[in-house]
Amino acid sequence: MNARVGIFFIVGIVLIWITFQALHDNSFSSTRGAYRVNASFQSLRELRVGSEVRQAGVAIGTVESVRLNGTNAAATLLIRREFSIAKDSTATIAMSGLIGSSYISLDFGTPGSGEVARDGTAALRTREIPDMNQIMTQIGGIGDHLQTALDKIGSAFGDNPDGTPGLVKNLNNLVSENRAQLTSTITNLNEITTQVRSGQGTLGKLINDPSAYNSLLDAVAEIKNAATQAKSFVADTQTIIADVKSGHGAIGTLLYDENTAKNLKLAMQNISDITTKMNNDQSTFGQLISNDNLARDVKASLRKVDRAMDGAADSGPITAVGVLIGSGLW
Repeated sequence: MNARVGIFFIVGIVLIWITFQALHDNSFSSTRGAYRVNASFQSLRELRVGSEVRQAGVAIGTVESVRLNGTNAAATLLIRREFSIAKDSTATIAMSGLIGSSYISLDFGTPGSGEVARDGTAALRTREIPDMNQIMTQIGGIGDHLQTALDKIGSAFGDNPDGTPGLVKNLNNLVSENRAQLTSTITNLNEITTQVRSGQGTLGKLINDPSAYNSLLDAVAEIKNAATQAKSFVADTQTIIADVKSGHGAIGTLLYDENTAKNLKLAMQNISDITTKMNNDQSTFGQLISNDNLARDVKASLRKVDRAMDGAADSGPITAVGVLIGSGLW
């Protein structure tokens, strides 16, 4: 009996050893075939000593130790020497399924960036990802917000806390009080749509009459042409203004040529002098305009000339000369 117990005990020890070696891939009974790297996270979550380190889903090491490092949590990873880790590889804490254990997941990094040092001082880049607890917390927060929104919607359908009608009741009262007006409005809209559909009115003709539509297109084309002509007119006007400012043309010369301006000023001065002399009673032209006696003498002389010419028409040349002499003109 004692021999059987001893045999079962030895077999149990062997099975435990085989299981331990199988779980640790027969390579972590010592650290001679591995090197250490460090990784720091805000939280290690469910990561424990012995958790796997995987790269592309393949186990390449285990977590040797975990500790607090100030306000962060740090883990020392034991990596098998046949696997190299790039310097820019990023470590994240992942989970094996929804309720599985946590493990360290490493990406491959950038080829050619070099390998991390194997002296135990290397620190990996890390990235935090939400865990299931955070996700559930956020879902719970969304549920709270959704409940609040539903409560507000429910209060909108019911009465307010102060007893006043809610939104739905107010809408119901509004519809009830204005039912006649709403009915009349809907009837008018039906009549309008019927007329439009039958081609009555401006809008109906525009929709149903092709000629009205073509006329509208022609009007729009004419408006576009008018706009083009107006644009051309504005451009020509700007060109003319530019030429005037540059002193080109008669207006430009008149406005911006100093010699022309002086000549114009001199001409205006001469005209002013002439009109002043014409208004002067002592000048010849002024007397001709303002002296009544001179005007009467001129008229009398003209009448004598007329009589003399009449007499000359009746007599010969000699007689005409005598008549002129006798008239006192010569």
